[in-house]
Amino acid sequence: MAGDLFILTVLALLVVGAEWLARRRGFRHLGSALLVIVLGAVVANLGVIPAGSPPEAPVLAYEVVFAHVAPIAIFWLLLPVNLRQVVRAGLPLVALFAVGALGTLGGAVLAVHLLGGAAVLGPMGDAIAGMFTGTYTGGSVNFNAVALAYDVMRDGTLYGGAVVVDNIVTTLWIVATLALPRMLAPLWSRRLAGGEPAAATAPIVELEAEVETLDPAKLALVLALGIGAHGLSNLAAGALAGAGVAVPPILILTTLALVLAQVPAVSRLAGARVLGMVGVYLFLAVIGAFCDVEALARLGRLGFVLLAFATVTVLVHGVVVFGTARLFRMDLAGAAVASQANVGGSTSALALAKSLGREDLLVPGILLGSIGNAVGTFLGFLAVALV
Repeated sequence: MAGDLFILTVLALLVVGAEWLARRRGFRHLGSALLVIVLGAVVANLGVIPAGSPPEAPVLAYEVVFAHVAPIAIFWLLLPVNLRQVVRAGLPLVALFAVGALGTLGGAVLAVHLLGGAAVLGPMGDAIAGMFTGTYTGGSVNFNAVALAYDVMRDGTLYGGAVVVDNIVTTLWIVATLALPRMLAPLWSRRLAGGEPAAATAPIVELEAEVETLDPAKLALVLALGIGAHGLSNLAAGALAGAGVAVPPILILTTLALVLAQVPAVSRLAGARVLGMVGVYLFLAVIGAFCDVEALARLGRLGFVLLAFATVTVLVHGVVVFGTARLFRMDLAGAAVASQANVGGSTSALALAKSLGREDLLVPGILLGSIGNAVGTFLGFLAVALV
């Protein structure tokens, strides 16, 4: 218990450090979200806090952040959401998400042929393609579903190496999608042949935008709403599962938040934005901590082959998503969020949207992540068939 309290203390201090650095010249352009990921990776690889949370020895502090802090943070950040903005942003993101999923599939198939497939990874090479396709379309649920179907877990070294690489590449892609809207903005702002300039992206959210005046009663109400809604969503999901209807708790939680967000007295509650961002930054700090460089090095040649495999898969996905967005003059920030919903899932897509200052992309990012969970396993099996 004391160890987990120490870890939570360090994670909180990482948020403090990221916010402090983000106010300093030379770091402000990076933003708190990117800085907290980098700081998390640094302290974890220095051994200050654990690097990752293996299934055989899970780190309670990390599991609490994933299972409770992140979902409640999503709820808080959704309270000010305007549904009319969501409707306008939704359809283009769905199209980009679908294109991104196909890009991931194509990237995994290409990686097999570039790296030699079974000749390099053995008889499980095809399954690895399916696992990475699943996880970079939906998430770890899809990754493990494909692994179970093809008994990859029997090869502990290969499976463990794939998990380590998945965590590292997921972290790096969060960093990439935080940086790409800034890096690619000049391309988006140039006048395209035969038309108006393409939409670029809203500026990275200013630190001052997250400052609120708080009072104890309203802050306690925000806490109660978040914790209560999280508990209710888990109970409802369990009840529906018992009735044979599988509904992810995050979708129920999102629905509750959006319903409450339409009540002016709730949507204006001070404290929701600040608490939500603290929760998201804690989540991102843990994501950074999962970037275990030492574990990758211990895998030797296998680790670097798997890293190359995952990197090719994600890079092809990225080229397809951002290339499509550029071709059809689609929003750059929307492309980044759609890509992150594929590769990182709902929570990281929300964190990205918030960091980009795009409130209208919060709900679409969450919903796309849920769609990815639903279709990721099917695409994973399709990847195995294609290679």
